[in-house]
Amino acid sequence: MTGCPGVFSVHLWWLRVNANRFYLLTLFAILAVLGYLTYQIFQPFLTPIAWAVVFCVIFYPAYAFVLKYIKVKAAASFVILLVILIIIIGPLSYIAYALVGEISDLVGRTDAIAKAVTSLSADERVVEIVRKLQPYTGLEGPSEEVIIDNARKVGKKLVEQLSSGFGNVLSMAANFVIMAFTIFFFLKDGPGFLRRIKSYLPFSEAHRDRLALQVKDMIVSTIYGGVIVAIIQGILGGAAFAILGVSSPIFWGTTMALMSFVPMLGTSVVWVPASIILLFEGAYAKGVVLILIGIFIISMVDNILKPLIIGGRTKMPTVIIFFTVLGGIRVFGLLGLVMGPLVFALFLSVIEIFRTIEGGADA
Repeated sequence: MTGCPGVFSVHLWWLRVNANRFYLLTLFAILAVLGYLTYQIFQPFLTPIAWAVVFCVIFYPAYAFVLKYIKVKAAASFVILLVILIIIIGPLSYIAYALVGEISDLVGRTDAIAKAVTSLSADERVVEIVRKLQPYTGLEGPSEEVIIDNARKVGKKLVEQLSSGFGNVLSMAANFVIMAFTIFFFLKDGPGFLRRIKSYLPFSEAHRDRLALQVKDMIVSTIYGGVIVAIIQGILGGAAFAILGVSSPIFWGTTMALMSFVPMLGTSVVWVPASIILLFEGAYAKGVVLILIGIFIISMVDNILKPLIIGGRTKMPTVIIFFTVLGGIRVFGLLGLVMGPLVFALFLSVIEIFRTIEGGADA
């Protein structure tokens, strides 16, 4: 009987362990069910909410500036909301409309484009260059039929993708209202909301502060240092094309904005061939001007503006931004242009925090 108290203690300990395990399993099951139901509730509104988050991140510095002079948070938030809405309804609406028209025009002119390309490829200088490179690269002159077929396929696909966005007007209007409503309250109550989220993180206060700083630096380097620079390069490129009389300037400006994320090549993928075509067509002045604009204005934006924006902050490699943008677009649609780099930036920041905790280092 002397061993009974010890056995009884072990038995009580085992019951407590099982009770705690059952409690934790039940808690996780309830949490999973409630989490799933919460997702189902918010799922129809995730896209406008995500767009609201993106615009709040981009325009929050402007909100903080306005708040210095307009002390009422609601009034400052309303002013920035008006600015955002003017930007969306005005220029972006025009760009989207003009882009569809330009792409449709390009599709309609595929025959003329193909003939121009084949005519260029028949030029003696081009033939000589291709002939010299052919043993090393296997390059051959482009086929007019292949050019026409591929141009039509790409053009029709772009028109379908852009036109589909205007399909459900009521849905777009509802999402737009929800986005505007969300932007207003995110700007007004954002700091308090973020502090509450920060308090839920399972880290020490020092690690929470470090995470917030790293996230801020990543956001600046990816969104402001990547997306904003791309938009500026696209605007400059489209304006240069329009001034020089190159057809479809909005389409090519948009293309340059997207290509600015491509490492090494960037916007030169667009303006270099355009300059060469102008030179071969005999428009020497326009070709030279476009080359100068491309080298000293469009390309220099990346070299001058990014360091000014990023400063000493953590800089995400261009190749990473390139893949996160493309992957983000595939997952989130157009929203992925910003959400892709942002999600990856948050992932890197959390990994860095865990690495620090695992290493036992202090913040």
